[in-house]
Amino acid sequence: MNELAEKLLELSLAKDVWIATAESCTAGLIAGEITSVAGSSAIFDRGFVTYTNAAKIEMLGVLPETLDEFGAVSEETAREMAEGALERSNANVTISVTGIAGPGGSDFKPEGRVCFGLATKSAKPIVRTVEFGAVGRNNVRRLTVEYALGMLIENL
Repeated sequence: MNELAEKLLELSLAKDVWIATAESCTAGLIAGEITSVAGSSAIFDRGFVTYTNAAKIEMLGVLPETLDEFGAVSEETAREMAEGALERSNANVTISVTGIAGPGGSDFKPEGRVCFGLATKSAKPIVRTVEFGAVGRNNVRRLTVEYALGMLIENL
């Protein structure tokens, strides 16, 4: 994964982009991967770890109504997380993740489902849902970090 973080650093420096993360199911792993690369302090502003619904509301401004209607694991919540991180940071690109790493899940929200949000100051937010499947908690989290870094790179 370090290669992805290195590529992200290179692109972010070239485009003068600052990044912030808003993480639920990865609990800071995306921020950790970005900052594992020397020089990342030139492009990484901050990370929000919002594991609970209360943290999503308090730290990112996710609406309680959104959580009630769609749940924490939803594109709607991922969008509001990314937008909230953008509003509450010095970043001009933010990535958010919320999902079910496992074990467990339900028929409606299975294990391995992760919703991603990407917000910028210049475009509408991008939201995606990825079904990684019941591949185990650590694998879902690892795959989520890789996918999030890929989304950031793709956006740049």
